[in-house]
Amino acid sequence: MQKEKHILLIDGMALLFRSYFATAITGQFMVNSNGIPTNAIQGFLRHALTAINQIQPTHVAVCWDMGQKTFRNDLYNGYKANRQQPPVELIPQFDLVKEIAEKFSFVNIGLSGYEADDCIGTIAKSVHDSSKVTIVSGDKDLLQLLDDDIEIWLIKKGYGTYERFDRFRFMEEYEITPAQFIDVKALMGDPSDGFPGVKGIGEKTAFKLIREYSTIEGIIQNINKLTPSLAKKIEQDMEMLHLSRNLAAIHCEVPLEGLTTFGEWNGVPSFASAAIDEYELRAVKRFLSDRLDAAGDSK
Repeated sequence: MQKEKHILLIDGMALLFRSYFATAITGQFMVNSNGIPTNAIQGFLRHALTAINQIQPTHVAVCWDMGQKTFRNDLYNGYKANRQQPPVELIPQFDLVKEIAEKFSFVNIGLSGYEADDCIGTIAKSVHDSSKVTIVSGDKDLLQLLDDDIEIWLIKKGYGTYERFDRFRFMEEYEITPAQFIDVKALMGDPSDGFPGVKGIGEKTAFKLIREYSTIEGIIQNINKLTPSLAKKIEQDMEMLHLSRNLAAIHCEVPLEGLTTFGEWNGVPSFASAAIDEYELRAVKRFLSDRLDAAGDSK
């Protein structure tokens, strides 16, 4: 039975960073008359509005990281420690994008100490029994959230091109369940997030082990069946293996009470045009104008 509510959850930081680097590489910072770069903000808005146009949700929320430190840094001080500081042209856009998003009637959701992924997971898992959920991001880590009526659209190059996953496609393609993807990540580690997993175990071996033994616990229970070399690697890195699993798992119990009340999406509000002019969002203005023209031509 088709569900009446369809909630779109947008990974704000993933879209913002992607938009920044897509234009910054050629020096297109789109600085307005106040000296503030807006390239990341304008790209974020174009991505978000394109996704809304294709997905046609009834409700929209954008989840954000609220600072660099989270509970994962308390678990492991090397978590994301290898990441460089954000470019100076991007820093003023972090707060401004949330302000502008509100003017477009997006609901901003984020909580200090947690990542946007955790907020996305908490909302998705709490509502998918009664609502369809679509998540838009560029982050494959979110694939662990796939479930009944939870889809993930991974952004590809350009605007409006996505790699769409539901639970069945994921299981057919990877031959594991979405939940088992956490254990795969724990074994192979994640260099971009700064946790190593088990030294010497790569992606291919990690998938093979989980397909054969289902879980990390299953591998440990059958460690005598592994090759001596593989068993030694796991035994030597046992503590890091368990820690890496905690770091890889999206936390789906973020205390978001009072932060997740958002009304129905009724399209871009008329007062958004004032924000477009105020912040000189010329690329967004052209984008919306082109959409209106296309809609008129289709009638």
